[in-house]
Amino acid sequence: MSIKNRAVNAVNTALRAIGAALLPRDCLLCSAASNNAVLCPDCNDHLPRLTTQRCPQCALPTPTADRCGACLKQAPYFDATTAIWQYDFPIDRMIQSLKYSRRLASADFFGAELALLAVPPTTLFASPLDFILPVPLSAQRLKQRGFNQSVEIARPLARQLGIPLELKNIHRHRDTTPQTTLPWKERAKNIRHAFECRIDLTGKTVLVVDDVMTTGTTLNELARTLKAHGAVRVENLVLARALKHG
Repeated sequence: MSIKNRAVNAVNTALRAIGAALLPRDCLLCSAASNNAVLCPDCNDHLPRLTTQRCPQCALPTPTADRCGACLKQAPYFDATTAIWQYDFPIDRMIQSLKYSRRLASADFFGAELALLAVPPTTLFASPLDFILPVPLSAQRLKQRGFNQSVEIARPLARQLGIPLELKNIHRHRDTTPQTTLPWKERAKNIRHAFECRIDLTGKTVLVVDDVMTTGTTLNELARTLKAHGAVRVENLVLARALKHG
């Protein structure tokens, strides 16, 4: 990240903190009084949280919380996935408003929720982590959007854990077609060889942070790249998991 971008992020963070201190905040979803929280208690209670009955590797629902048939048949490169919510209303709208409308209040809320996972006894990570990697955006996509939402939601977690964010040495060096515009079967080919790693990861355990996991192809390709450079374990932490319907 350039010095200019770091300065802009620092200013934005300071302005959000000042705004939160000086101005009353209403619920982002229903506009009810929320005592300066992003969401009021009622909206927060009705978010589509996932149950614990999920595949530990890809986070899709399973009856016994064991690995799902797809992961048993063809194991992905990543070793585990933790997701907080189902990608459904209103979480989907909150994530979209963050990414495409710069509603950074959502980033504060999401980051705080991820940070809660690092507080005992809720810590879910199986191994000591060496660093946290927000899924990189291509240079072109970053320029268009102005920020990487995965970086913003990962910052509070990194502070809570006292573990560094990796923002310099692992890049998305190809500007691929947006995955959401492609049929599921074409996404793996689209993302192939999109990431570049410039450091030796021998023996490292990496926590990858992203907003949404749909087919898992982007996270799988990133994990493939990390393991090709020596990582021994790659865990995913995502805000929302898209579930298959029908």
